[in-house]
Amino acid sequence: MDRFEEMRVFTTVVEAGSFVKATETLRMSKAGVSRHVTELESRLGVRLLQRTTRRQSLTEEGQLFYERCKALLAEVEDAETEVTSRSGEVGGLLRINAPLTFGVRHLAALWAAFKAQHPQLILDITLADRVVDLVEEGYDVAVRISQLADSTLVSRRLACTRMVLCATPQYIQMRGHPEHPRELTMHPTIAYTYWTGRDEWRFHGPEGEVSVRIQPIMRANNGDTCMEAALAGLGVILQPTFLVGDALRAGTLVELMPQYRCVELGIYAIYPTRRHVPPRVRALVDFLSGHFAQPPWPD
Repeated sequence: MDRFEEMRVFTTVVEAGSFVKATETLRMSKAGVSRHVTELESRLGVRLLQRTTRRQSLTEEGQLFYERCKALLAEVEDAETEVTSRSGEVGGLLRINAPLTFGVRHLAALWAAFKAQHPQLILDITLADRVVDLVEEGYDVAVRISQLADSTLVSRRLACTRMVLCATPQYIQMRGHPEHPRELTMHPTIAYTYWTGRDEWRFHGPEGEVSVRIQPIMRANNGDTCMEAALAGLGVILQPTFLVGDALRAGTLVELMPQYRCVELGIYAIYPTRRHVPPRVRALVDFLSGHFAQPPWPD
């Protein structure tokens, strides 16, 4: 059996945390994954993984072998990347991570066009609002929406989006239009779970920086859920223009206190390193950069 394939399967099992999860990444049956690891252990004459019905863990030998395998596989990939970068061919597996709402609303319709440009590519797209570890989880590119902190990762800014305080016209008619952020303590608010400020919403207004600590009547870890609750008249939301832009244009949501501006967030393509950037990564970043040069949502 191919030793590199054994090592690849073994490291994937370790990083996925289970044989079942590894099958999704490897596109291999559970029996096939198990066979690779069992034959590897048999050839080496040591147990690499302690396995029970509920969990798995590395043995001391397994930890040592995993670290060496990971380094060796990285060197092989680096060598292949250096060679293919010179040829400029765009192909292979491209693993992409993006936030759920942004991925559905603004990326989903793009993949067919990108694939048409590069038919040899295989796209593996994961949508999740948590911040993934590109290196540990094996992603080639991630799209992130944030005030980007210093990082060893490489980023290219694709666009920006502004956080907007809004509610429905019916809600405003019933509860009144707040004139100052401090008045939000008297209004029901719907909070996004992953918002960096948690329950503290900050604004910049005529008197400078203003912050208010809200008391949400509802939380959700998905922006669409927050917006739908607001559209139903449940309360006030603070959400990005890429999500609420259409509702603002249609008048189903109204911006509150426009004289008090909230933070502007950058939308970035993130990838692990500038060294030997694979053509497939460069192609995707260039494609997204071109598409979002003129964002379809209001600034």
